[in-house]
Amino acid sequence: MRDVAIVAYTQSAPYLAGAHNNDAEMLLPLIQGIYENSGIAKADIGFTCSGSTDYTAGQAFAFVHAVDALGAWPPISESHVEMDGAWAMYEAWIKIQTGEIDSALAFCFGRASMGTIEEVQTMQLDPYTVVPLGADAHSLAALQARALIDSGKASERDIAQVVAKNRAAAKSNPDALVSGDFDVDTLLADPYAASPLRSHALPPVTDGAAAIVIAAGDTAREACSRTGQKPVWIRGIEHRCESMSLGLRDLTTSSSTRASAAAAGAHDSAIDFAEVHAPYAHQELILAESLGIDDGSKINRSGGSTAANPFMVAGLARIGEASRQINAGNGNRAVAHATQGPCLQQNLVCVLEGE
Repeated sequence: MRDVAIVAYTQSAPYLAGAHNNDAEMLLPLIQGIYENSGIAKADIGFTCSGSTDYTAGQAFAFVHAVDALGAWPPISESHVEMDGAWAMYEAWIKIQTGEIDSALAFCFGRASMGTIEEVQTMQLDPYTVVPLGADAHSLAALQARALIDSGKASERDIAQVVAKNRAAAKSNPDALVSGDFDVDTLLADPYAASPLRSHALPPVTDGAAAIVIAAGDTAREACSRTGQKPVWIRGIEHRCESMSLGLRDLTTSSSTRASAAAAGAHDSAIDFAEVHAPYAHQELILAESLGIDDGSKINRSGGSTAANPFMVAGLARIGEASRQINAGNGNRAVAHATQGPCLQQNLVCVLEGE
């Protein structure tokens, strides 16, 4: 396997719910800046992959509009995944592994404010047996949270404590949408949005975009020597998917996260911290158990998705935030996680190490 490193990462800051910029306008300053920050010229990027969903725009091939942000020249080798940007980065990583290219750009964007995002997500469910029921994402997450509580693994207070922890951690994150000191008892006084989930446990409606550049071996080192940064190496990356049918899996755990972590080498040695993509607060508890992390203080030092959850971006943001923290000297080995689908259906785990 070829050594591959993250050499640059950027995201819209701060994330804004209800922003008026379109996809290309959100991406344009990010794309323009990341070439310079990566130390790799646009003409030398071997492959470009984007991640987004056309369903938020309600238009087929809506992602093509965002390609305007890349510019018309020079011509590029380009692909798209109808997934979070973490999977766009995974495809770029695979492309580098084939030996066809030495560097790649992955970017993603999402405008959850364009519609009622929890209803839009209904379209990812089984079209014959579940979509006709009109079960929105919040209601399905509530079913998962109820199963978790009834199993004895967690309580409503535990969920509120996750929110309070993450929002406090987000105070130092300029890219957070929601941050501050919150009292757990005050949070527990909030009304239910979908019992047993209160409004603070739901993902904040967020618009955003992000971009990342990865490169192989010497290309990564040469690029970083130009920018003064250090490469953050991708030591392992894997993703697994579970059944679409919620009734065929145990919602209180995440077997695909556990399998992905094992395949990516997350347990080969101790980690310093983890960035996990938990759109709903209770899912952080499930992911911590599935990843084998028993110290909550190691999880989501950026505030995680409780602080900002741009649709189709928050997973890549976990990888980007982890690389930022390694570059800042806040640890040398981290696990980053992304999820897609209802109730943690598909999960990606990425192991990162500093130079």
